[in-house]
Amino acid sequence: MALPGRENLQDELVTIRDWLRYAVSRFNAAGLAYGHGTANALDEAAFLILHTLHLPIDQLDPWLDARLLTSERDAARDMIERRIATRKPAPYLTREAWIRGHSFYVDERVIVPRSYIGELLCRQMEAPAGEEHLGFDPGPVRAALDLCTGSGSLAILAALALPDATIDASDISREALAVAERNVRDYDLQTRIALVQSDLFAGLGGRRYDLILANPPYVGAEALAAFPPEYAAEPALAHAGGVDGLDVVRRILAQAGDICRLRARWWSRSEPPGTCWSRSSRICRFSGWRRMRAKVRSSRWQLQPCAKMHSASLFPPRAGLASLVRESESHG
Repeated sequence: MALPGRENLQDELVTIRDWLRYAVSRFNAAGLAYGHGTANALDEAAFLILHTLHLPIDQLDPWLDARLLTSERDAARDMIERRIATRKPAPYLTREAWIRGHSFYVDERVIVPRSYIGELLCRQMEAPAGEEHLGFDPGPVRAALDLCTGSGSLAILAALALPDATIDASDISREALAVAERNVRDYDLQTRIALVQSDLFAGLGGRRYDLILANPPYVGAEALAAFPPEYAAEPALAHAGGVDGLDVVRRILAQAGDICRLRARWWSRSEPPGTCWSRSSRICRFSGWRRMRAKVRSSRWQLQPCAKMHSASLFPPRAGLASLVRESESHG
């Protein structure tokens, strides 16, 4: 697609509506991939343009026919062309990712947060008293763990949703923890969230928890090798789950029983979310690509892969892995 010169653009593209249409056409022609907070060219263009113009990202209609200054048109064009030239996810260009009205700093040191767990935590925050959106009654959670915390977004949302809890947020990556530290500081939660460098549970000093959240790497080797540039721009460590995508998941499930308190829950993500599992439970459902069968012996989960699910898209949004809520047989 031949680009008009800068002077022609200044004359022909005047309003936000003009630039929005132009961006969508450019993005479609470039064959960009989405899934880092937006699902299509229109939403991506709206997010980038509104951010560039310092406008609320959830309000497009009031500004559509606003005429842009020359400097604003230059800034909009530059952002649109950067998205195409770099093929980086939009949040890496804006240094900002959003989960239901909560903003988090992100850069290339961390995966762009987009876990459905975050959505559920936000719904729990917004819910009237007695209404459950986590798929289970969170009960009196005093200590929670966010494994593979990355940017720290889930740990922060958990702290906001569970006001009586202290949170340990762990990650194997020092670089990721530096980003998480910035976000924890931005939310003024330093006294409630402790950041720990740890290979899963290894560096936690034997601490035990009422609730464990996890959005671990779960992409198989074949899918990882076929990533489009936008997904390949993220840290491979945050995606790579071995040949079948379940290497890290198996390690977590093998050890979680020793870390959970008697009535603790181990929760990742499900569709629909939040089935409660006792030691006698047999089936747990994994969103994304697989259905798994879990057997529990001596408080340890063992996994057996079953049929694929949701095969329509090779790159579904990285919304989390499963919902496994572990409770003691004696509970209830």
